[in-house]
Amino acid sequence: MLMRTDPFRELDRLTQQMFGTTGTWSRPSAMPMDAWRDGDTFYVQFDLPGISPDAIDLDVEQNVLTVKAERRPTQRGDGAEVQVSERPLGVFSRQLFLGDTLDTDHISAAYEAGVLTLTIPVAETAKPRKIQISGGSDRKELQA
Repeated sequence: MLMRTDPFRELDRLTQQMFGTTGTWSRPSAMPMDAWRDGDTFYVQFDLPGISPDAIDLDVEQNVLTVKAERRPTQRGDGAEVQVSERPLGVFSRQLFLGDTLDTDHISAAYEAGVLTLTIPVAETAKPRKIQISGGSDRKELQA
């Protein structure tokens, strides 16, 4: 089970809309994310356009998955005059609280076309299993 708690995300978004972002290294907006389950596997995708794979860091501690990424400024010539600068720059991160039913030891990650895809299997202990029921003749009688 994937649990998502980020109570300040909406507040940050509203603040950025009201006051705008200032400075070259402003705090960027949150990483857009999709998450879904297909059978015994969870998939999580983050949009990270314009970020090189070596600028992405994934950590799992206990059941908390942290994704950190850094978007660096584009190198411009000395005489370049910026006309518009809307792409957020800097270091930003996102945390996911993973349930005990997920196997955090076997998470895999792939990065293609600006999308980071995490594959998280369901733990073997959390998968449904069949339990055999023994008949009356298979039982041993206890004697006192």
